[in-house]
Amino acid sequence: METNFKVFKSDRFDVEDTANLSLFLYPDTLFIFAKDKNQANIGIHEYTDFSWDQLDQLIISDPLLKYDLPAKIFLHNSDFTLVPGVLFLAGKEKEYLKFAAEQHISYSYYNTPLDSNNLQVVASIPSKIKKTLESRFSELTFHHGACSFLSYLFKERFNLLDKEILLSVFGNQMYAAAFTHQELTVFNCFTIKSKEDIVKYTLILIKQLEYDRNHVRVNIFGAASDNGLTEVWGKEYFQNFRLLTPHANQIYSHGFKHLKSVNLFETKWQFDQ
Repeated sequence: METNFKVFKSDRFDVEDTANLSLFLYPDTLFIFAKDKNQANIGIHEYTDFSWDQLDQLIISDPLLKYDLPAKIFLHNSDFTLVPGVLFLAGKEKEYLKFAAEQHISYSYYNTPLDSNNLQVVASIPSKIKKTLESRFSELTFHHGACSFLSYLFKERFNLLDKEILLSVFGNQMYAAAFTHQELTVFNCFTIKSKEDIVKYTLILIKQLEYDRNHVRVNIFGAASDNGLTEVWGKEYFQNFRLLTPHANQIYSHGFKHLKSVNLFETKWQFDQ
């Protein structure tokens, strides 16, 4: 399996101290977070240039995945939709997702409630990947990758202005949320190839929602030296612009180094149900 592999761990890391795992599967990247019994992160494995088709090989080879531990799986893909809690009916996930993407017989479905059950994030997973994971872990929960960002936004909603756009960027993927009067109005996922794509999709949202470009506040999570997202750049396009770092709900045992280089939203904040 040809991937780029990095390890981040505490000074006293022992794989046998792992009590549970969180796996974050991005389109071409995988992160495995190992947590101890106190829910402190003790080790992180990062795989880049990773394909989901390689998951069955990884389960055999990665030492963090050696043991049958409770695991949370977060899948970052475009095959998801948001359903108001009052309208959600269990067993209708496939019907809801038909509006987001073509559905196949080989898919399995799952959902996650957010915002005190006011919203359901409905998503699908290829059945082959689900079976691969179930063959290793007897205690599994599945969540769409957007749940971490959305749960953070709902926590912060009362600190927002009347009109806000919030973007979370990682690699060639961007989640985009718009809040009007502190209520979620739009949420979507885009594939981006450049900074210009970020501007393009943001301007489309502003136009669709009839926001005033001079007054709406645009916020970006995920700025890094390698993607060129800076305050100077943002203010060329948006008068009210901020680069943000999420508040943390993640704790780390002593000795983690170079973790900032990952620039991953989930190193600071993860969905916790």
